[in-house]
Amino acid sequence: MNSRRLKVAFVAAAMTLAGLAAAGPAAAATVPATAAVQERQSAVPVDFVDLPAGALVADGEQHQVTVTYRNDTSADRTVAPQLLVESPDAGPFLTPSDVIVEQRTAHGCWRPVETASQTGTLFTDLTGAQRTLHAGETLTQVYRITVVDPDAQGTVQPRIALY
Repeated sequence: MNSRRLKVAFVAAAMTLAGLAAAGPAAAATVPATAAVQERQSAVPVDFVDLPAGALVADGEQHQVTVTYRNDTSADRTVAPQLLVESPDAGPFLTPSDVIVEQRTAHGCWRPVETASQTGTLFTDLTGAQRTLHAGETLTQVYRITVVDPDAQGTVQPRIALY
């Protein structure tokens, strides 16, 4: 549990720093300090909804993972689907080259999804996956995971970030 919290805290901090780095010094200089703080706060998830995890199957075949979340609140909610591919606690640790992650587009095509790595956990970007989910709407994303390294071990943990 503490390991997961540490990972969540690291991802949140990394996402904030990545956003600041992408903005550049010139953009940061033109934004009032209070507006910049508010922007950073809204870009950081306040909670995650963990969905059922599954084993990372290292057979070279393509395996689909469906991430579904329904906004049961009466207000719009900003959400982002994310996949974590976690290494065993004692290693061997995963690298982005161990797996291929793809996402099905609205047109039924597959597009590659980049993964980053921290301490053997691979994760998909949250900032590009953010969307507003209106009251009563359901978000469904389909991913395809192919393990390239036959010795890779781990767990696929889909989740939804809540903002």
